[in-house]
Amino acid sequence: MKKTALLLAIFLGGLINAQEDTQLKSQVRHTIDELREFVAIPNDALEHADMNLNLNWLAKKFSERGFNSSVLPSKGESLFFAALPMEDSKPTVLFYMHFDGQSVDAAKWNQPNPYNIVLKSKTNDGWTDQSFDELTDDIDYDWRLFGRSTADDKGPIVMFLNTIDLLKKNAVEIPFNVKVILDSEEEKGSKPLPEAVKEYRELLKADFLIINDGPVHASGQPTVVYGCRGITTMGLTAYGPIRPQHSGHYGNYAPNPALRLSRALAGMKDTEGRVSIPGYYDGITLDEATMEVLKNVPEDPSTIHATLAIKTPERVGSFYQEALQYPSLNIRGLHSGWVGPKARTIIPESATAELDLRLVPESDGKRLKGLVKTYLKEQGFHLINKEPTLEERMAHDKLLLVKEGGVTDAFRTVLDNSYGNFIVNSLKTTFNEDVVQIRIMGGTVPIAPFINELEIPAFIVPMVNPDNNQHSPDENLRIGQIAYGIKAFYGLLSTDLAE
Repeated sequence: MKKTALLLAIFLGGLINAQEDTQLKSQVRHTIDELREFVAIPNDALEHADMNLNLNWLAKKFSERGFNSSVLPSKGESLFFAALPMEDSKPTVLFYMHFDGQSVDAAKWNQPNPYNIVLKSKTNDGWTDQSFDELTDDIDYDWRLFGRSTADDKGPIVMFLNTIDLLKKNAVEIPFNVKVILDSEEEKGSKPLPEAVKEYRELLKADFLIINDGPVHASGQPTVVYGCRGITTMGLTAYGPIRPQHSGHYGNYAPNPALRLSRALAGMKDTEGRVSIPGYYDGITLDEATMEVLKNVPEDPSTIHATLAIKTPERVGSFYQEALQYPSLNIRGLHSGWVGPKARTIIPESATAELDLRLVPESDGKRLKGLVKTYLKEQGFHLINKEPTLEERMAHDKLLLVKEGGVTDAFRTVLDNSYGNFIVNSLKTTFNEDVVQIRIMGGTVPIAPFINELEIPAFIVPMVNPDNNQHSPDENLRIGQIAYGIKAFYGLLSTDLAE
């Protein structure tokens, strides 16, 4: 009797799983069709008309799901806001995504129009086009959708909408008040966002924020990111003779600006890659508990080194995740004179280095730039903020033009946060896998001022494949990630916070 009951339970369990899988695949298929429709609307962040067309589409689609929506004017492009009917007894979750995209150079894409999604399968020879008619009920989750913003970030928006459909089909009561804010200038740095948040603070009020942007960890495991680094930039230009000079006539006599600048740049770091400017890493401490979290991220140094084709990494940290906990100082570009076939036997008139400084919450961008400028002064440079006059050239041996970029702050939510624990537990239950918890990611999501203004805990819950080519030609979304995203959203929106 017991054996019969066990077999029946296994049979019924398998039947339920099969029904759930069929239902999920049906929703994935619908998501693909809707994503094709959405991506077909160009969304170049530099084109105002594109943003308005996308806003119209979003208003229609969210309204169909029972959301009340608003277009929120800002000093830049308008934001899109939507919310399901509110109940005072429920906690409130705010989701952030963006619908603008990077510009495209269609000539570099392996398809006629980056805004018309192309379905492709992987073969030994690369990627092969497939007909959408071949998407049967048994969808191949390894096939991919190629098109601008399929992954960054229209894909997650459409996954979210289709999750709402699935929750309604299953008559699931969402235990949260759900709000959504969609950015239209993320790819331009979200500059109007902080001021807009101040203006619409009451509308955006929530208990916690979930950001659905970026890829899951390279392992493919469910991922929660507790913060991201900020960024600021500096441009440094050193000067030599007022115009390029013949290196035979004036070599050994006219100072070479490339050499002067390179000496200063080389002194900014020690031989193992650590910033040697005094005070650069001040305020950063990593206790044992934090180090344990960092070490638990499943990464293999040899794989990273093979991917980068490097033998030895810099030693800011003893391993990759530890290195991300410190501010960086990167030379992102150098220019002086001519190189390659166009090289000339001259002493250049100037040399320029472009720097980016990635920030962590303990580091203030203005302070770090101040430390760099102090260091440069100690190297004998006279700093200026515009092209030098003839008088300045004759009065100072070492002139350096410094151009400073704006500061995008970092953010980081504490690891032991009740809302973070809820998200981790929900993902772990949904996928029956360990969740990769990343204390802070290396890149910058330009919404830290938004988070800091709302003063709520924020978590990045990425949905898309790590190899999605975001910002690049042939951006793509693996179909299996659509199923992943719907399941992740479904788990989050069907689980009571207290469970």
